[in-house]
Amino acid sequence: MPFAHNGPIKINYQVSGNPAGPPLLLHHGFTQNLYTWHMRGYAKVLGAHFRLILLDARGHGQSDKPHDAEAYGMGELVKDFLAILDALQIEQTHFFGYSMGGRIGFALAQQAPERLQKLIIGGAHPGQESLAAFQGVDGTDSAAFISAFEAMIGESISPLAQEFVKANDLIALAASAQPRPNLVENMGQFDLPILLFSGERDRRLAKIQACAQQLPNAKFELLAGVNHVEAIAQSKMVIPLLQAFLA
Repeated sequence: MPFAHNGPIKINYQVSGNPAGPPLLLHHGFTQNLYTWHMRGYAKVLGAHFRLILLDARGHGQSDKPHDAEAYGMGELVKDFLAILDALQIEQTHFFGYSMGGRIGFALAQQAPERLQKLIIGGAHPGQESLAAFQGVDGTDSAAFISAFEAMIGESISPLAQEFVKANDLIALAASAQPRPNLVENMGQFDLPILLFSGERDRRLAKIQACAQQLPNAKFELLAGVNHVEAIAQSKMVIPLLQAFLA
């Protein structure tokens, strides 16, 4: 697989789908990787029309995994994204990010809006979050990491999902779990077309809805009956929303 380079950090990415289609970059959430999009059916369906760019965020998958918290500043994560676009000589792309990937989408819209066409963000808002659950968690104790992760999302996860999380470099992920600042201070100036969606039982629902009401060019969709973890897994509910928005 190819790598893009942001200084010394290598970012793994994969290009698939329709080579003649418009580019669409998919950014996974915390503890996930680019294969998430294949396992849940997104890559197969969306790839029929779009040139898909899938990445492993730093600290995840086959990308480099620094153990220094300073390596995970939002500015560096934005540069990782830009490094991939530059490597592929893509000037603009549609962007779909879920949870952590959604927050990075807000940062991209703030720092590099000229590289985006339409923005799709699920399970995330641009407001401040303390991530207090990870205070004192350094990744050396997998049980403590799982507890902090469940506290962060406000949900319990299945034993199978716990094993998936534990397969990561938990020291790298703990280093990346830093307090999240407010990413969009003046939402009235945020004019990219944006689709926001959330599970009905996601603890962030109210903040995501409030964000949609404040953004001048935003649309919000509710996924009935599902929580934060379940929402992105419901590809049959999510994909039609994406297709309609990007049409």
